[in-house]
Amino acid sequence: MATSEVTGGETPERAERRGRVRLRRAALMGVPASAVAAALVVLTAQGAIAAQFAISGMPFVVAADRLDAQGFEQFGALDNMAPNSPNAGDTGGQVLVVVSAIKKAKLTALCQSVSLGGTYLHITAGDKGTPVSATNLTTDSTELGGKQADFDNIEIGGDASTFTKAGVKGPLGVFGQQADNLVITDLRQTNYATTAARFTLPNLNLRFSSKGC
Repeated sequence: MATSEVTGGETPERAERRGRVRLRRAALMGVPASAVAAALVVLTAQGAIAAQFAISGMPFVVAADRLDAQGFEQFGALDNMAPNSPNAGDTGGQVLVVVSAIKKAKLTALCQSVSLGGTYLHITAGDKGTPVSATNLTTDSTELGGKQADFDNIEIGGDASTFTKAGVKGPLGVFGQQADNLVITDLRQTNYATTAARFTLPNLNLRFSSKGC
């Protein structure tokens, strides 16, 4: 009777074996979750899921005297805001963007600003002889311009899912372009998201200002 009360009719040895089986099953169930988490870390490091986090919906300006890019890709995508975002307006919480993916980037005299309603959060870096550097950089933009753009070995009209220059695969069937190298002078972008595996900003300065970039 004592054994039955403690183990529900099982011997201690049988209960112990069943416990070990349950632990092994729990460990096996944890493998896919761990694999997914590891894959997301790798994809983030590659800049492949720039638009997968919920954007704030507040655009910010990025400007630079010069952009030097090694390994360049560009294609269209949709960025999504958090549910019920106050910045959604009549957009449905989605913004159509152009994703620019760069394997290695250098930006001379970088300026970034975001309007906070009457004032700007203003960031500068790379303006004292050492440019800003980034690896696996992606920017999600609604506007992009410059005084001049020079491409090496550009391919226009390719399927974004087949791109290889920056190590990022775009959506299947989406029009895009890629090039070995790109230089843009007097760069100016309106962005909704930026990601990078590494971002180094020499002479960083962050402040509030009455003017944006």
